[in-house]
Amino acid sequence: MATGGLKSILAKVVTEGVTEARARIFGHVLNPTGQRSPHKLLRKKLIGDKVAEWYPHDIVKDDPLVMARGEQERLSKLEMLKRRGKGPPKKGQGKQAAKRKKK
Repeated sequence: MATGGLKSILAKVVTEGVTEARARIFGHVLNPTGQRSPHKLLRKKLIGDKVAEWYPHDIVKDDPLVMARGEQERLSKLEMLKRRGKGPPKKGQGKQAAKRKKK
């Protein structure tokens, strides 16, 4: 019986030693207790720069002609709404101003 116990103890020690050596050789993190660890997440490369490189620059913000055209479209739409009577009210004549005047 003592030899069986001794063999199992020796086998356990040898496997622990092999596991530690393997971890050192291959750069693994040894986790004998099996607790959760953030090591797997921290080992990954950060992808923010790659994602930012993939998308081109925003032409709307960079090109003044595109910005001017967008502003012109906005103004023409606003003018069309005003002609129909659906535009924004003048300052001091909206809902909140009307409520304040009633009080």
